[in-house]
Amino acid sequence: MVRATQPSDEPPASNAHDDASAPTTVLRIRSLLPSLAPAEQRVAQRIIDDPERVVASSITQLAEDCDTSEATVIRFCRTIDFTGYRELRLTLATESGQARGSRVGTREVTSDINPDDTLVTVVEKVAFTDARAVEETATQLDVGQLRTVIGAVAGARRVDIYGVGASAFVAADLQQKLHRIGLTSFSWSDTHVMLTSAALLTSEDVAIAISHSGGTTDVVDTLAKARQRRATTVAITNHPRSAIGTTADHLLTTAARETTFRSGATASRLAQLTVIDCLFVGVAQSRYADSRAALEATYEAVRGLRVDESGRRTRGREG
Repeated sequence: MVRATQPSDEPPASNAHDDASAPTTVLRIRSLLPSLAPAEQRVAQRIIDDPERVVASSITQLAEDCDTSEATVIRFCRTIDFTGYRELRLTLATESGQARGSRVGTREVTSDINPDDTLVTVVEKVAFTDARAVEETATQLDVGQLRTVIGAVAGARRVDIYGVGASAFVAADLQQKLHRIGLTSFSWSDTHVMLTSAALLTSEDVAIAISHSGGTTDVVDTLAKARQRRATTVAITNHPRSAIGTTADHLLTTAARETTFRSGATASRLAQLTVIDCLFVGVAQSRYADSRAALEATYEAVRGLRVDESGRRTRGREG
């Protein structure tokens, strides 16, 4: 088994956000929204919709705006790991100031598609939504968790990756990448095959489940089975307190938003790909020499299947 070296670099400072790129706290609140009680959801939605107004509001004003009590606001703050409303306001004020400074000279773009949008506008909005999902995912990604998962994957006997629907394509992409650098990996999207594969895992293996909502029962059940087998379990999801998030040993979160026509489903796929690309590059870096040799060998294996600009088939190295 190849043992990984842990990357020692520290995460870079967070990039400033444009008008539609939310501060880190707002991203976290949005990801937790489905798991909150109804009254807390109203507080959360107010912060998501207008964080700068919340910064300027007293706890009494915010409670009135949300048709709830001050006690609920305090409980909400503690639910999202703040000591109280004062700390939440200070954090939002700092992050909102950074966002204001970064959007000077930029044009506001919304992501919702309207019936009267031109095709040029549609292209602009789709590109904007996709770029925002990638940027915000990178901003909020827990590098400490990522480093731990990199080490587990690089040293694993075998890696199982589970995903259904759009997430199945992301799972297949990660499997192909890991395969190219010499790691034994499998991607499963059929429920029966996922469960039977998970039933054969051991403590030397890693199981990675991918689900935007975090509530896809096929994937949740399979990850639970892998955990029963003592495999190291990893969840990649937009909702950390979802069923898949609470089942996994390690959690890597995305930050994609749902918009008109569920174009957010496109953004969610790109957000997931951002996470798996970071994971793959980290694994490849941690076993650099082996990864490079494997990439060269696999490249040579398929080079003869390509044609050059003149239409002639290229040749791989002989021997």
